Parts: sequence; C-alpha cells; structure tokens
Amino acid sequence: MKPVARRPFTRDQRTTIISGMLVFVIMLVVLQLWLLTATMNAWLGGDASLVWPGALASAAALGLNVGLYGYLRRMERARRG
Repeated sequence: MKPVARRPFTRDQRTTIISGMLVFVIMLVVLQLWLLTATMNAWLGGDASLVWPGALASAAALGLNVGLYGYLRRMERARRG
C-alpha cells in the first residue's frame, strides 16, 4: 500500500488552526485559574475533599495544552519539510 503524501497547510490554514488553538489554550488557562481559586477557597475553608479532584482536572488541562503544543511543533516540522 502506497503511503499518502500529505501537503503542508497553507498560511491561511495554519493561521486558522493556530487561532483556534490559541482560543482553546486561553479557555484552558482561565479554567485552571478558576479551578485553582475554587480549590484554594475550599481548602482554606476546611474542605480538603476537593484538592485531589482539582489537581487531577488541572493536570488534565495541562496535558491538553502540552498535546496542542506537540501538534503545533509537528505541524511546523512538516511545513519545513
């Protein structure tokens, strides 16, 4: 089976993809800030049951951001050839 040759994205396509990724990253960072605030508020109020779920949700958001960064690096590597 012959491998399919992929064409690199055009500049307009890359701009659209990167803009979408940027919006998603901003939403994730705002979510993490809200999560940190809510978790710290609960923890300082004496409720420690939210610490680990908050930390796991924040780690999942970090994983998504790292995945998006890896995709961006692969896309730029494919563009350069």
